[in-house]
Amino acid sequence: MPIDVTKATTAEPRVADLAWGHKDVQLYHLGIGATELRYALETQLRVLPTFATVAGGAIEAVGGLSMPGIDVDLAAVLHGGQRIGLHRPIPVEGKAVQSARIAAVHDKGKAAVIVLRSEVADHDGPLWTSDTEIFVRGEGGFGGERGPSARTEAPAGEPDRTVLRTTRDDQALLYRLSGDWNPLHADPEFAELAGFDRPILHGLCTYGIVLKAVVDTLLEGDETRVRAYSARFAGIFFPGETLRIRMWAAAGRIRVAVTAVERDDAAVLADTTVEYE
Repeated sequence: MPIDVTKATTAEPRVADLAWGHKDVQLYHLGIGATELRYALETQLRVLPTFATVAGGAIEAVGGLSMPGIDVDLAAVLHGGQRIGLHRPIPVEGKAVQSARIAAVHDKGKAAVIVLRSEVADHDGPLWTSDTEIFVRGEGGFGGERGPSARTEAPAGEPDRTVLRTTRDDQALLYRLSGDWNPLHADPEFAELAGFDRPILHGLCTYGIVLKAVVDTLLEGDETRVRAYSARFAGIFFPGETLRIRMWAAAGRIRVAVTAVERDDAAVLADTTVEYE
């Protein structure tokens, strides 16, 4: 079996040094369409929590596929979901240590889900913890635990807020400069070979756009209020399309549904929650 579950989950954590500066933060923000001065001007700069997904050039899903016990066909791999838990605000300039390990491998029958957990800390203590879910088609059925279901019922009633966010035609070309060089998001010929009529936007780019919309709309522009953010990648999204972002607010938690306007509101992100204080 290409995935050796015992070997994968008992391997020593992989440790790496991370470093970033204001240019990395600014480039990331521009890549998700955050052009306001508090996101783009170094003298006013704030850091959106989703910067954690690219800090230090670390693309976690790629790292997870090179861990001990993991030997899978890259063509069968999808980024299934992402969760970030913030211990405190991410600094504009930082040096930190990342410790990554395979936290679990779930058996979904026709597929396996690898959960890569990364814990990042600097000299002042923990910064963030992230869980990256890697969906591998054809690797299930090995008799393992199915794992928890991330599926949640859609909130009842009309959303508290609905916003539209139109992306640029070159959004993926900007975003990939933060470290995800997969040609699926840039090369039309490669995208066609993968079964798409044109390049698709990175799921983590959409992930960042959505959190910014929630922060700007319901959290008074204060990204430091975010404590955790989770989402499942439910469908593709093309650069130049418009996201419909619906939000249902409750004490300490905002539920979000994200769809593509131009394609009859096809699902883009599902099971999406922002926890805040």
